[in-house]
Amino acid sequence: MTTLLDSRSFLRWCWRQLTSMRTALILLLLLGIAAIPGSLFPQRTQNPLQVKQYFIDNPSLAPWLDRFSFFEVYSSPWFSAVYLLLFISLIGCVLPRSIEHAKAIGAKPPLTPKYLDRLDHFTEIKKIDLDLAEKYLKRKGFRIRRETNSISAEKGYARESGNLLFHLSLVLVLIGVGIGSLLGSRGDAILNVGDRFINTPTSYDILGFGKFQAEDSLSPFSITVKDFQAQYDSVTNAPIDYTLTVSTANPVGSAENIKIIKVNKPLAYGNTKIYLQANGYSPIVIIKDKQGKVVFEGPTPFLPQDSNLSSIGAIKVPDMDPQIGFVGSFLPTADRDPVRGGFSSYPEVLDPRLLFSIWKGDLGLDSGVPQSVYRIDTSKLERIGLKALVLNESFDFGEGSITFTGWNSWVNLQIVSDPGKIYALVGAILAISGLLISLFTRQRRIWVKQGRKTEIAGLSKNEIPGLDEEIRDLVKELTGER
Repeated sequence: MTTLLDSRSFLRWCWRQLTSMRTALILLLLLGIAAIPGSLFPQRTQNPLQVKQYFIDNPSLAPWLDRFSFFEVYSSPWFSAVYLLLFISLIGCVLPRSIEHAKAIGAKPPLTPKYLDRLDHFTEIKKIDLDLAEKYLKRKGFRIRRETNSISAEKGYARESGNLLFHLSLVLVLIGVGIGSLLGSRGDAILNVGDRFINTPTSYDILGFGKFQAEDSLSPFSITVKDFQAQYDSVTNAPIDYTLTVSTANPVGSAENIKIIKVNKPLAYGNTKIYLQANGYSPIVIIKDKQGKVVFEGPTPFLPQDSNLSSIGAIKVPDMDPQIGFVGSFLPTADRDPVRGGFSSYPEVLDPRLLFSIWKGDLGLDSGVPQSVYRIDTSKLERIGLKALVLNESFDFGEGSITFTGWNSWVNLQIVSDPGKIYALVGAILAISGLLISLFTRQRRIWVKQGRKTEIAGLSKNEIPGLDEEIRDLVKELTGER
């Protein structure tokens, strides 16, 4: 029996430690620290290709990091443990305080102390009618406790209410984040103007699901990119506006509607939002083999490397024998510098150039190992050509020919389903409101006691200045001074 009591006492002690505000603050700090690896290392749910490249670049370190889930930080056991402990700690700490505070809101202020001269800003005035003091204090927002020869007045309960609202709102934020991570999804898709996107897993370049989500949970809609317009400042080259025009159908097969998507104006389908995330150019080429047969024709997205959209990319032609790969750069407005070499001096297409090196050999597309569509591993390939093409120019590289025929704009759409976002947003707004209430509410107690003279004193519970001024104004009201 003694052992049982000791065990209960120990568990009770552990619970008190866990639900203390100090522990909650420590866990909140630990959660921030635990999230740091998620920004330092690539995450499988966001960019599996970067994770694969990290293993290639760091063959000895990467397996050890993987053992500790550094490439899946936000679903790792240690991150989840801190998250859940913080959640429990906040609830266990704030909920009992909230219940006690709710009971205390309707309670009367404390009794008038026996010796007011020991309190702050003690003042004695001639004997006055307590009804006059009661009316004045009520007018100033004080709760009143009237005794035979004294008045106990208090205001500022909203400070504790704001403090509790802040902490309860943090719980709501945690709930929102948890719902988003369990029931949400996030993906990216790069589309050229004219392309059609159907919201299925195979249409995404990158797609990640929450723990309780699956491929069949995606909303049924389609998007066709009709037009994309980018405006730039002609002096600073800075972007002014991006406008994406799409036709959408929800569900797929229904009547299509024209919609406009901007950077801060996503397209929404319930909890799913489609954001305009990035843009660039896709050079259009025609590649022929030795016999003049077209083996590749169309646009290939290149990735921007600077604000003027100097872009790099790769064109892979596995249908030629031997296989051919082009490692290229696209310059929308070509310029040249003796040190930098070729670069783009403006983000719009005014004087385009397509620069590339040509490689032959096994591109590794049949190995089963995923690889980036924007890069080619040239370590086992042979370079057979190097050229810069202007618009409509062709180049014969021996194994065939390539013609640069134009370009197309592409956009990156980020498609996010986050059902917990509204809870996190409401929680954040309430947390800020609670913090402001807590910081700027003045919590005061003032006592007026009748004897041979009238004694007045007060107490400032949160050390905010102004109590002396309030008592001075009370004295002036009661004595008739102006």
